[in-house]
Amino acid sequence: MNPLFLRTGLLPWLLKLLVLSALALPAWAQFRVEVTGVGMTQLPVVMVPFKGEATAPQKLAGIVQADLERSGQFKGLAAGSAVMDENSRPDWSPWRQLSAEALLAGSVTRLADGRYDVRARLWDVVKGQDKGDFKDTVSAAELRLSAHRIADWVYLQLTGTPGAFASRISYVTKSGGRYALWIADSDGENAVSALSSPEPIISPSWSPSGTHLAYVSFEQRKPVVYAHELATGQRRPVANFKGSNSAPAWSADGKALVATLSRDGGSQLFRIDLQGGEPRRLTQSGSINTEPAFLPDGSALFFVSDRGGSPQIYRMPAQGGPAERVTFSGTYNISPAVSPDGRWLAYVSRMGGAFRLHLMELATGQVTALTDTSADERPSFAPNSRMLVYATVFQGREALMTTSLDGRVKARLAGQGGDIREPHWGPVRK
Repeated sequence: MNPLFLRTGLLPWLLKLLVLSALALPAWAQFRVEVTGVGMTQLPVVMVPFKGEATAPQKLAGIVQADLERSGQFKGLAAGSAVMDENSRPDWSPWRQLSAEALLAGSVTRLADGRYDVRARLWDVVKGQDKGDFKDTVSAAELRLSAHRIADWVYLQLTGTPGAFASRISYVTKSGGRYALWIADSDGENAVSALSSPEPIISPSWSPSGTHLAYVSFEQRKPVVYAHELATGQRRPVANFKGSNSAPAWSADGKALVATLSRDGGSQLFRIDLQGGEPRRLTQSGSINTEPAFLPDGSALFFVSDRGGSPQIYRMPAQGGPAERVTFSGTYNISPAVSPDGRWLAYVSRMGGAFRLHLMELATGQVTALTDTSADERPSFAPNSRMLVYATVFQGREALMTTSLDGRVKARLAGQGGDIREPHWGPVRK
């Protein structure tokens, strides 16, 4: 059964991806990253291979370069045969001839206890200045995470905005008769299965702390919302009421979930305190109300309702109350996602039979179409609000994509020989 239909419970919304339900997804979860497009302005950066990385389990400079290029804001330049580390004194002339604006070099050294000492230094090539150094000590298993942290640090130094590469994504696969919920690095590597089930798993949603996932599982032969602690694997049902329980979204403080329940008839939004107590109904209309998404400060909720005759996105106070319509372009708008900085609303709009990712600036209401594909679903923002991940169909197969907010630079995260769906982007790992 289609994941979008399962999330919402509204039959007409099933039509969007009905054909995809027959596609089998792989049990493995490695991704192949393919970056396409050119941003408006891309800062040229040279990443010199780290001293010692040839014998290390991970090639840090390549990971950093891939992260930065995927953001759409940087262009990696070839380092040639350069040999440098964080203690080098660069000769600026060859780098300036390449039109490089920044230069990164470093080292990775295995310590006696088996851990690795990771160091890096960043230079401003134009000004010929040192922009600071980076230090980390990690296990072999954490070397990729350390590279993502370096990319975050470089991103911050060069843009003034924190990076989001040291974060994780969740997604769902299906192989044969089994479904799996996966947790992976932001580039799709280091994937680990958090749950496997013969029944569908949909709508994974990260807690603000990044320690838990909420999701909907059909293992009891009906949709039930679970909260899953990632460190221990312990989980518990949070919404297992009569009828359908779906579309969980965490409150800003992580102490509650808002979900769609049909316990009173129809599909209505309820707030569920994780410490217990009776769920509190937030919507009162007789229409379907689903897919809640909080503003970052927790003051308001966006959600989808067909109260006007077709699915549209509305906004109301987080504690319930009058709702105002937000989307007016097109007659079918679903899957709202709010950026962590509160500036943007991403959603999927049906345009001439195609379901495409759109971005609205909330302050102005200005809307931009980000994609030209036809079966986009479930957008989710990076924790720094500068990128989106979403599911789509590309060349006849399901795939995950990331896109810059201008839609100009996209990275396809394609499963090896199979398909993936239901992405959600988690917070940066501390």
